[in-house]
Amino acid sequence: MTGRYAGPVVDCHHHVWRPRDLPWLAEGNVPRIFGPHEPIRRDYLIDEYVQDAKSVGIVESVYVQTNWPMDRAVDEVRWLAEVHRESGWPSAVVGSADLFSPDAMSVLRAQAAVSPLVRGTRLQLHWHPREEFRFAAAPDALLDPVLVRNVGRLAELGWLFELQVFADQMPAAAELVAACPDTTFVLVHAGMLVDAGDEDEVARWTRGMRALAAQPNVVVKLTGQGTFVHRVDPGLIGFVAEHVLALFGPRRAMFGSNFPVEKLWTAMPPLVDAWRDALSSRSAEEQQWIFADNARRVYGLSA
Repeated sequence: MTGRYAGPVVDCHHHVWRPRDLPWLAEGNVPRIFGPHEPIRRDYLIDEYVQDAKSVGIVESVYVQTNWPMDRAVDEVRWLAEVHRESGWPSAVVGSADLFSPDAMSVLRAQAAVSPLVRGTRLQLHWHPREEFRFAAAPDALLDPVLVRNVGRLAELGWLFELQVFADQMPAAAELVAACPDTTFVLVHAGMLVDAGDEDEVARWTRGMRALAAQPNVVVKLTGQGTFVHRVDPGLIGFVAEHVLALFGPRRAMFGSNFPVEKLWTAMPPLVDAWRDALSSRSAEEQQWIFADNARRVYGLSA
């Protein structure tokens, strides 16, 4: 047996925030995809994240946008640039913009001018019959011609697109990816499998993941597996890891914490230990790819 990974970790997906910047968080009582969230309706600033991160050997991190109001998309990036200047964290930033707008590129270029940390953008496109799991206006919004054009133009900036969809949207997502061959796509939360005990859903998720894996410009985040079960579930983590790596291989998958969302039900050490256990049968080289090197390559971090 190879043994559990003990090297440095790069966290490819986390947040920091202040409720005053996030109406959705400050308002409270609105159903969210990750369930009740009163404990994280508070400042979660970089000092607290770094304390969480260092407890498990995280040495670099990627901040992912937290749905600031769209008219403040540049402000979000500016704030993260200030946070980085003061703390050295995060190592890279994924911002957001209204990619359904013909003027989206002007916002993205303004973000690039504000901070060299920006590596890409996320606009959550997931849609689900359950309203609290829904973000996009329609299940096929990801094929809107304006959005497709803007996602394709991310390559002009050398930026990637963080793709967040459910299983039933994956065939359309594969069309989006194929239409933008020069853009790297990062599939968030391993495709958001809601119920691993539902054979039909697992089958649809597997088919969709296979369609995305066939596109060479897609990589996957091993993140967010507590979203629907509200706990660290080693069985689920092992199941998802096995299937993702069988489809995408160990050079196209990377670990992330999804803190502070996962902090609703766990501290950082049990979460990272569950992933270390799930990947412990992999070679030492493969584990290093998944826990560190792949994120460094995808997000252009230090060697």
